[in-house]
Amino acid sequence: MNALNYYGPLVGRILIALIFVFAGFGKITGFEGTVGYIASKGMPLPQLAAIGAIIIELGGGIMLVLGWKTHWAAAALFLFTGLAALIFHNFWAATPDQAQNQMIHFMKNLAIMGGILFVMVHGAGALSLDKENK
Repeated sequence: MNALNYYGPLVGRILIALIFVFAGFGKITGFEGTVGYIASKGMPLPQLAAIGAIIIELGGGIMLVLGWKTHWAAAALFLFTGLAALIFHNFWAATPDQAQNQMIHFMKNLAIMGGILFVMVHGAGALSLDKENK
């Protein structure tokens, strides 16, 4: 096994997970702002939704880095990211001055989902707690 095949999945998992870990931590430190933003989108029980987002982002991100229960973590992050794109980055309903920004965020979420799907299909790799060699 060459170095790229051996180390690549770990580096890829870390790079994908960084956005979730930082976002989850940011939601903790800015909890009231997060709750307000969720409420502004008309979501019910915004405090509960914020806590759920923190658990999925931080928990799933850390699990992805460690390569532990990777398929479950990746599946949760995949669904979370898709829902976030549809609910929070709906560029088709944004005001003209926000449409392009929201489309960029929407497309970023799709790209992240592509990376997560790759992990779901190919596994965590050798350097993981799952120790998958696919």
